Amino acid sequence: MKILEVREKTPLLTEQLTEVWEKSVKATHLFLSEDEVEKIKKYVPQALNGIAHLIIAEAPDSRPVAFMGIEGKTLEMLFIAPEERGKGLGKKLIRYGIENYSVNELSVNEQNPLARGFYEHMGFCVYNRTDHDGQGNPYPLLYMKLK
Repeated sequence: MKILEVREKTPLLTEQLTEVWEKSVKATHLFLSEDEVEKIKKYVPQALNGIAHLIIAEAPDSRPVAFMGIEGKTLEMLFIAPEERGKGLGKKLIRYGIENYSVNELSVNEQNPLARGFYEHMGFCVYNRTDHDGQGNPYPLLYMKLK
C-alpha cells in the first residue's frame, strides 16, 4: 500500500474517493439512513476539493482505497474502503499525519464507537462533546486531542 499526497485533484480522483467515502460510511455510520448518506454524498466532492492536504492510500493497481484530509493540525476526514479495514492502513495514515503535519486533533461521531476506539488506541482522548455535527444535524460529535 502506497501513501501519496495529492497534488492535483482530478475529477476521476474525486469520483474514486467519493466512492471510497460512500462504502466506508455505509459500513461504519450505521446511524445514518440511506437518504441521509445520499444527501451528505452531494457535499463530498466539495469537501475533497476544499481540504488543504489530501492524502490517499493506493492499492497495488493504483486504485485509491483510503484517504484522509488535514487542515492545519486537525484531521478533518479519514475514510477506508471496508475491504481494507483491519489491515493497519488507518494506523499508517494517522502516523503519516502526525509525523508530517503534526496532527493533534480530530472529531468523530459519537455513534461510531469503532472509530472512537481506534483513535483512542492511536493516543487521542476526548476533551469535548457537542449534541450536533457541524451542519446542525443531531449527530453528537466527540472532539479528541492527542495525549
